Amino acid sequence: MRIHTAVIVALAVCCAVAPAFGAEPIKIGAFFALSGPAANIGTPTKLVAQMAADKINKEGGINGRPIELIVGDTESDPAKAAVIAKKFIFSDKVAAIIGPTSTAEGMSVKKIVEEAGVPIFMTVGGDPVIMGGNFGAYTYVFKSPQRSSTAAQKLYGYLKAKGLTKVALLTASDSFGKDGLGWLEKLAPEFGISFAAKESFGPSDTDMTAQLTKIRSAAPQAIITWTIGPVGSIVAKNKAQLGIAIPLFQCHGLPDPKYVELAGKASEGDRMPATKLMVAETLPSSDPQKKVIAEFVQLYQGVYKHDKEFPINTHSGYAWDAIAIVADAMKKAGTDPKALRAAIEQTKGYVGVSGVYNLTAEDHNGLGVDSMVMVQVKNGKFVPAE
Repeated sequence: MRIHTAVIVALAVCCAVAPAFGAEPIKIGAFFALSGPAANIGTPTKLVAQMAADKINKEGGINGRPIELIVGDTESDPAKAAVIAKKFIFSDKVAAIIGPTSTAEGMSVKKIVEEAGVPIFMTVGGDPVIMGGNFGAYTYVFKSPQRSSTAAQKLYGYLKAKGLTKVALLTASDSFGKDGLGWLEKLAPEFGISFAAKESFGPSDTDMTAQLTKIRSAAPQAIITWTIGPVGSIVAKNKAQLGIAIPLFQCHGLPDPKYVELAGKASEGDRMPATKLMVAETLPSSDPQKKVIAEFVQLYQGVYKHDKEFPINTHSGYAWDAIAIVADAMKKAGTDPKALRAAIEQTKGYVGVSGVYNLTAEDHNGLGVDSMVMVQVKNGKFVPAE
């Protein structure tokens, strides 16, 4: 009898919180790396996407219509991402797509969504997905994480202020690493940065001792690594093992408690650009993002308790912002692809978890350098960089 009563109470609470929808749901494709090398990023991103959809539905949905996420696992494979994108468009008939996880996956679906004319808000780090020219059109492609170029500017500004102008680059050979390398090289003259050495590694490599040994011989003032995932922690450990004392800077893809967990004491002092989410408690009350981030953290940790398995990291807000912007655009323009795309592009002043978004026809990201902060690892935690 007690169990039966508990079930009735639980159902009553559920019904009281979630409104009853009679209208047809709006389907949104949501695909992430739920398995494979990038699953540590893709899996929590999927959880946040569902969290965002739940919040929108509890508040009445899109003009009375609920959001229904059609979830897909890219398996960290660009080819698989392309297959799922086609399924979303031609079989599921989604109104929009959120994801995928990696830049390579994003590039594999870019042409597909452009030709089909279906808006996609990506959660990938690299810039090529929203760059034209040789990278292809991006009329229907948007992305929520800061551009690699924005992160490079933030990092270089910090280095210049600290008088660290002779650096060594150690970048991954994948799409994300190459994108970072390109921007680091292009922006260097603007900040008076010169390169003592340039080395690369495979994203699945397990030892960078050889590259770091060459870098040590070149005598730079600092090392910049551009990669994502566990391999960044290997760089930190190899650097410590070699006794290299100069500072290590990582890119905007690595502010994550997992980085500290994997690198251990070797991560102490490492610095990198990040979203304000990583230092939320230190934000002044005047910061427009503070209230938004506080609400997100409360839901993520206090209600859904996702932090027990996936502690908050710099990626955590990307799917939230992507879905929220798409939902706001749907409320204004409906689900017609062309009208929806135009409404997304006209987003101005949206205060998100990852920044204040101001999109334009030329900029399908809409975040500036002021949306980022420099953080460092201190006593095993991320704090504002000194």
